[in-house]
Amino acid sequence: MLARADRFDAHPPVPNGTGVLLVAGSSGRIEVDRAGLLAAQGARVRAMRWFGGDGQRPAPHEVPVELFAEQLDELRQECDRVVVFGTSFGAEAALLTATVSPVDGVIAVAPTSVVWAGAHEGAWSSHWTLAGEPVPFTPFDPDWVPDADPPAYRELYASSLIRFAEQASAARIAVERIEGEVLLIVGDDDQVWPSDVFAQEIVAARRSAGLVTTVIAHPDAGHRLLLPGEEPASGGMRMARGGSAASDAELGERAWPEILRVIGSN
Repeated sequence: MLARADRFDAHPPVPNGTGVLLVAGSSGRIEVDRAGLLAAQGARVRAMRWFGGDGQRPAPHEVPVELFAEQLDELRQECDRVVVFGTSFGAEAALLTATVSPVDGVIAVAPTSVVWAGAHEGAWSSHWTLAGEPVPFTPFDPDWVPDADPPAYRELYASSLIRFAEQASAARIAVERIEGEVLLIVGDDDQVWPSDVFAQEIVAARRSAGLVTTVIAHPDAGHRLLLPGEEPASGGMRMARGGSAASDAELGERAWPEILRVIGSN
């Protein structure tokens, strides 16, 4: 059960029949403004907090996938179609949830192709659980040391994939199981993790299963996306994210028509 304080529901003036579950990344925020932006285009939107809230896990560590699936079930009761829209860790959640819960579409901003480790009080485990069990995850390279300030974690993720290749293979998100369409939005200058490489892996896995994946990319954009009318986000963990407000907004302009198409607004 998701507490009322941990969700924001945006209702469109003229519904188009699509419900959108909006999932933020490691900021832990409820994406209120983005929910309103999508609702203005006809979608019924639920933006949610998925850790740090009432009765929730305190960190992105062993968060139940069922938390997201339950919200999709609630949206299905109101809507003809459901789409899950996630960013960063939220994109990881969106893609993973869509492998076990039917959706009409996934919009994944700065996605990953594998499940990653999370920590709480010094204990490392998966970001997610399913049926009460940790989902297989990719550990982090313990020998990696940042060489910049603020740190760019892209190389940590890249080196971890190499060092723990067997675990990464077991932690691959089975995107070929996703029944709906998949839209990936990527900045090639992402300095948080190599989302451009992850996107290529997702496309390849789905292509092998005869499935088409749409990718919208920008060579100079970073980890964060700015949709038309949005302002640059502040706060969050101190790190290099790549891109710039201008290039992130250009990526948003490129992606916006595809986002509208997936949510049934054009």
